[in-house]
Amino acid sequence: MLGMWTLLLLWGLATPCQGLLETVGTLARIDKDELGKAIQNSLVGGAILENVLGTVTSVNQGLLGSRGLLGGGGLLGHGGVFGVVQKISGVKIEELTLPKVSLKLLPGFGVQLNLHTKVGLRGSGPLGGLLQLAAEVNVSSRVALSMSSRGSPILVLKRCSTLLAHISLLSGLLPPPLLGVVEQMLFKVLPGRLCPVVDSVLGLVNELLGAVLSLVPLRALGSVEFSLATLPVISNQYIELDINPVVKGVAGDIIDFPQVPKPIKVPPKKDHSSQVTVPLYLFNTIFGLLQTNGALNTDITPELVPSNVSLTTTDLAALVPEALGKLPPGQQLLLSLWVKEVPAVTLQNKKATVSIPVNIHVLSYLPAGTPEDLFELNGVLTLNAQLVPLATKLHLSLSLERLRVTLASSFAHSFDASCLEGWLSDVIQGAYVPKLNVDLDVGIPLPKVLNVNFACAVLEIIENAVVLTVAS
Repeated sequence: MLGMWTLLLLWGLATPCQGLLETVGTLARIDKDELGKAIQNSLVGGAILENVLGTVTSVNQGLLGSRGLLGGGGLLGHGGVFGVVQKISGVKIEELTLPKVSLKLLPGFGVQLNLHTKVGLRGSGPLGGLLQLAAEVNVSSRVALSMSSRGSPILVLKRCSTLLAHISLLSGLLPPPLLGVVEQMLFKVLPGRLCPVVDSVLGLVNELLGAVLSLVPLRALGSVEFSLATLPVISNQYIELDINPVVKGVAGDIIDFPQVPKPIKVPPKKDHSSQVTVPLYLFNTIFGLLQTNGALNTDITPELVPSNVSLTTTDLAALVPEALGKLPPGQQLLLSLWVKEVPAVTLQNKKATVSIPVNIHVLSYLPAGTPEDLFELNGVLTLNAQLVPLATKLHLSLSLERLRVTLASSFAHSFDASCLEGWLSDVIQGAYVPKLNVDLDVGIPLPKVLNVNFACAVLEIIENAVVLTVAS
């Protein structure tokens, strides 16, 4: 029975979700090229060699600098472990090429990781003259992908082996017995030093993978906490992470609105690219956070509207004179907007729209006096949302598409509120929409996936989600 459950688990790990995605999470598909790039970059700086071999003293020196792996006092330089070789045969390490990384994803398990490097040796031969040797080394390792105790994806080295391909004499003379000594030293020392390098490479990559578990602040509104919803899934081409975004208020309380998860038909991932799918749920929850914090409420006074928009009783007299009662023309107005329900975001047909139910109080406005209620409207703002991917978030910019209002109450006479829609649209587009865009500058947070920069992503709006594709 235990074996059957194990088979079912491995089957799930080996089969990324296709078709409809019944989840509210953010789906990240990391291309194997992106993983290979992260491993290669971890080798370039030299920090790994410094930690494992104790040889690199400056990341700027890299592998081949005077104080790097091959410099004086290093592992392969004068005074290092290869000093033994130098005493025996007069040979020292002169060059080590930056390891070339190749990998293969193993569905249901993890990664087959290979490092290939070349070692150059130089010295004075025992018979005189310049002596140059070259050796090729392959390091092969099997790495499992699992989940750490804190819930982050983690790569674990399960097996590591090395193969010294061949040693060739490039120039000079070396008696066979001494060549055998050099070979023995390389077989004994070099492989034992390279497997710890692999383990440390994985340590740095795991730090990048662990950044998926992050808390992203939303300024004064709250935060979004990302965590893994399920075990990582591996295919032949990519690693799939189902990331759960939890939106929290300032006090740490979870902001969750009862919503029926809407299925998402995730498009196939393109070759040599990574993909992140941002669900509709996250958009709606962020707008819900704005609504519960009162960030969507505002008062619009004449000073806040553009100069080409008038906010006086004269405008009302031309449209709905019965709404003024005994108020004279030319008196200033105050519009008080209240959003008492959570806005609804729609993602479909390559378009993003936001519907905001709004309650509009229209009052006469005397800067030195008390505002006087005139009438109250119920309305719905429909706004187009322009989405732009940035490095760590989706930026939203709204523009008013239309406004529909109905009369809720009037202190004078009833009237047809639709006559005010054009005038109110100018007021809201000029004064309210800019405020919304300032509040929305927090954007829709994106999870940290290795070192992927989403600013270069191609954005596609599909039904109930936004898909970001980044070339590897």
